[in-house]
Amino acid sequence: MRYFSTNKRSAGVGFKEALFHGLAPDKGLYFPESIPEFDLAFFRSEMTYCELASTLILPFVSEDISSTDLIKITESAFTFEIPLISLTADVQVLELFHGPTLAFKDFAARFMARCMEHLLAEEITILVATSGDTGSAVANSFFGLDGIQVVILYPAGRVSPIQEKQLTTYGGNVTALEVQGNFDDCQHMVKEAFSDESIIQRRPLSSANSINIARLLPQSVYYAWAWKQTNTDLPIVFSVPSGNFGNLTGGILAEKMGLPVESFIAATNANDVFPKYLQSGVFKAQPSKQTISNAMDVGKPSNLDRIKKIYNSSVNAIREDIVSWGFQDDETKNAIRNTMARYDYLIDPHTAVGLLGLEKYRQEKKEHHTGIVLATAHPGKFADVIEPIVGEKVVVPLQLQKAMEKEKNSITIPAHYSYLKDFLIDT
Repeated sequence: MRYFSTNKRSAGVGFKEALFHGLAPDKGLYFPESIPEFDLAFFRSEMTYCELASTLILPFVSEDISSTDLIKITESAFTFEIPLISLTADVQVLELFHGPTLAFKDFAARFMARCMEHLLAEEITILVATSGDTGSAVANSFFGLDGIQVVILYPAGRVSPIQEKQLTTYGGNVTALEVQGNFDDCQHMVKEAFSDESIIQRRPLSSANSINIARLLPQSVYYAWAWKQTNTDLPIVFSVPSGNFGNLTGGILAEKMGLPVESFIAATNANDVFPKYLQSGVFKAQPSKQTISNAMDVGKPSNLDRIKKIYNSSVNAIREDIVSWGFQDDETKNAIRNTMARYDYLIDPHTAVGLLGLEKYRQEKKEHHTGIVLATAHPGKFADVIEPIVGEKVVVPLQLQKAMEKEKNSITIPAHYSYLKDFLIDT
């Protein structure tokens, strides 16, 4: 499998090169030259999660990773449960937060870390921007790996206290840079570093953001797993809390590989550039707005370029598969409160946005279907936000309690690339 830039100005590369380079030389995102297809019998067949993951991912990596090694990688990466919870007969929640950092980013980060560890030939620096959960997942997944340094940029005051502790308390080969700006500033600084030859010549760089194709491949798997668990003949609709749109892109990949999906719902918070894009047909980036679903506070989602690639830049084709709405914090709070009252089920703010998207879809679409909401984070990570909403104490898992007891260790820098450049040169 060869990978080409979405900007179409760079030569094709193999998986290993796409993995370690992260971003193409022309600043585009790597995308596979073709998408393998599987028949319905495959998706219906009995298999473990790791068997499913290895089979779906193998065509994308086979030139660099054998089927035997890929099985070992998936078995090492995906060691936690992935329950599908029924709120009603036709509303289900896929809990993706049972990994070590209690967020869905564990799937991609752990897979990527093990791929890099398997293929590493020289020392490398992982440079990543985070709006919360990516940073903690990457820190946990790469901590202690020989030959790999990790530098995490996060926006000051725009991640939850627990998220901040999770990404700033590892030390060792993990450094946290607290940027005096927003997530888009962090993401822009990372992209600048990847195009700076004076940095690249000093130290090889890679990214663990969803700009890296290795982040997307494992995210396609749990869509197929959820579909297999439903045991229904009804059409399946996935509602995806969306920020940088890597999670949604993984779902679209699964559909293009043959998974039967009726529709995707791209549920956003007040950072609603994608719903506006579908409405107008013209994409306009906007400064990110701070919300209680902070991991989705993205005003210029990177993976929109990959979505456009999949649909040949046809907004009408995108509209056929994807609907999208944005929701405000007040609506998010009400969804958390109502879900607890109706179902005795506690959700985090991002999952709440996903539920709002599904409710909107069910109001506008009258056909009978099964809706699956992706639950992207454990509510305990947002206890400070949720407790005033539901009026009761939120149980914080032990691993989060331990993280909160640790001392924060970060370096504060202004939101300007020159400061990141100086850091990379001096360390």
